[in-house]
Amino acid sequence: MKFIILKFGGTSLVNEDSRGKVASRVLETRAQGYVPLVVVSAIGRLGEPYATDTLLSYAQVEGQELSPRESDLLMHCGEIISGVILAATLQKKGYPAVLLTGAQAGIITSAEHNNSKILKINPENILKYVQDGKIVVVTGFQGVTEDGEITTLGRGGSDTTAVALGVALNADRVDIYTDVEGIMTADPRIVADAKLLQMVTYNEICQLAREGARVIHPRAVEIARQKSIPLRIRCTFSDAPGTLVTHESPHPGIDITGDRVVTGITHIQNITQVRISTKNAVDPLGQQKGIFQALARAQISIDFINVCPESVVFTIKNSVVPRVLQVLDNMDICAEIFPDCAKVAAVGATMTGVPGVMAGIVAALAREKVQILQSADSYTTIWVLVRNQDMEKSIRALHRQFGSEM
Repeated sequence: MKFIILKFGGTSLVNEDSRGKVASRVLETRAQGYVPLVVVSAIGRLGEPYATDTLLSYAQVEGQELSPRESDLLMHCGEIISGVILAATLQKKGYPAVLLTGAQAGIITSAEHNNSKILKINPENILKYVQDGKIVVVTGFQGVTEDGEITTLGRGGSDTTAVALGVALNADRVDIYTDVEGIMTADPRIVADAKLLQMVTYNEICQLAREGARVIHPRAVEIARQKSIPLRIRCTFSDAPGTLVTHESPHPGIDITGDRVVTGITHIQNITQVRISTKNAVDPLGQQKGIFQALARAQISIDFINVCPESVVFTIKNSVVPRVLQVLDNMDICAEIFPDCAKVAAVGATMTGVPGVMAGIVAALAREKVQILQSADSYTTIWVLVRNQDMEKSIRALHRQFGSEM
């Protein structure tokens, strides 16, 4: 059997018309000689009745949140609702369909509630229904522990479910359907002339996803890369071919990166820069070590980290600033706080060793009179930290700088 996994996000399932388009995608795949396995997210977004965040809001009493175990039990209901409705849609069209929860699909996870990891998948139940001629719909985002506890996989978990099932079933491809036509060179809401990327590497899409592009979860890309399963990002509502994600071109002799140094510009906003001077400390090295250990004990995630002989600089989400200040106050440490910043990233798989990329970034932002608060780089990415108010013009400036190469 030749499987193709089709994952549909909540915006693809929000009403009868969109579910009809989803059903058409499933049946098209079947008509092409493949066995479609469908993975669904919860319907809609916050405010819509069956969205995951809406379900959680129903259970909050005077701001008190549910325990992780109970929130998993509540959150996994959203995918069950969307899965049942999609299975019914297929049945009404005359096609036998069956819904399986993550547990029924054989998805075994670790025991961390709200952010568990898939440990293994036993596809026996899926294969049984497929052999009976049924179209199988699986709830994304969820699984079960060895001892029967319902768990969820964290934000973007439905992507992870789809790719993990692709690995378990040795699928030919995993198609991620969403409400955009594929991976763009920048957010089209900010850059009007952003272009669709026909092909990208696993490395590039991982970096784009980690740095703010919300088309696919980076954990799912990592799983696909390890097993070399091609991914395709497509729009449910368009016949555009979308973006193919793979190690290399499926057409011999074609380099999917070509001469482009920068593949895309992406961003994360609403972050705060923290600057701590250690030059007057009695033991600067000890103080630096103590800062990071204290933040780790407090379960505070930090990013964009620079450690110098006389200072420590890092970024955090705006929402955790009070917790960070409390940790530092307990250590009798004062910090400079620069809130409401944005991290803008230029991503490209062939960036390593190419002179002039940083020069182009600095020149483009200087023309817009944008102050760079901090910068860092890896072999595929260069990041700059700017004020939130400068974010959009920074993205547009960098897209103009490198757009002809994309």
